Amino acid sequence: MINISGRKIGEGEKTFIIAEMSANHLQNFDNAVKVIKAAKEAGADAIKLQTYTADTITIDCDNEYFQIKQGTIWDGTTLHKLYQEAYTPWEWQPKLKKIAEKEGLICFSSPFDKTSVDFLEDMNVPAYKIASFEINDIPLIEYIASKGKPIIMSTGIATLGDIQEALNACKRMGNEQVALLKCTSAYPAPLEEINLKTIPNMKNTFKTVVGLSDHTLGTSVAIASVALGAKIVEKHLTLDRSLGGADATFSMEPDEFKEMVKGIRAVETALGDVTYDLTEKQRRSSEHSRSLFVVKDIKEGEIFTEENVKSIRPGFGMHTKYYKDILGEKAKINVKKGTPMDWKLVL
Repeated sequence: MINISGRKIGEGEKTFIIAEMSANHLQNFDNAVKVIKAAKEAGADAIKLQTYTADTITIDCDNEYFQIKQGTIWDGTTLHKLYQEAYTPWEWQPKLKKIAEKEGLICFSSPFDKTSVDFLEDMNVPAYKIASFEINDIPLIEYIASKGKPIIMSTGIATLGDIQEALNACKRMGNEQVALLKCTSAYPAPLEEINLKTIPNMKNTFKTVVGLSDHTLGTSVAIASVALGAKIVEKHLTLDRSLGGADATFSMEPDEFKEMVKGIRAVETALGDVTYDLTEKQRRSSEHSRSLFVVKDIKEGEIFTEENVKSIRPGFGMHTKYYKDILGEKAKINVKKGTPMDWKLVL
């Protein structure tokens, strides 16, 4: 169990649903505000920002190492140019946090270096997110963990060993409020690479709260993850994919996000508890189940046979398990067709 701003996240609690703004503000403050309000309207619990500049996350260099050419939607540019387009201006972020909190949303961020952690500490964010591509930055994770706040880590490029290293880094700093997100770092992520069955295994292996950072198109994967034990779901939110932007192609529009939240809440209700008890409605419905009935008129002393006693609906007669015990016995009284079978009818 972890706790972010008084919100418990873990077993027995509702799924914590995060709307990731990322670059979907399109460098326009008013758009950023609209994304926050859309997240609230769609039913999100939190809005997440990203805190970096092009110069704090990489360097301005266009040699082959810094060119994006891995078959992504961003191929053809450099890392510095991409992040220059996608970053969220830092001067906006305290204002956006206040707006989000006024809307009733938890607001936190992903830092990408120590200066961004210090900036977010001044903002008093209640939690930190570690992005998939930073899970191998052990010094950064240690610095974040040293702040003593809950940490949510995406595992999109991590091996088992990488995940354990990152968790160990948090523990060394005395921070065990850590949740892991199953993530596939492809944008958009193909269904055949999602492997949702990893979620319960991840929970059992690392003994942590587990969730999903989802980059697939549509709502199905996010909703299904909850049935497998995800207690956090993170999804990118944009006002309108047609507006473009670095993350637009794999981001949800507000109506889609709302449908996802509705589906997640429905699955939570349906999951319920482990029980074999019948509800009152189920007990009433059992009246339409099978039982033993007299299906032909029977005279006193006549033998009960397969012809005059049958297992039929409804369920007001004797249990069907007594069928063979009844056959061959004699009727104690005259019995009319349609009478529920009962031991009182047997001589």
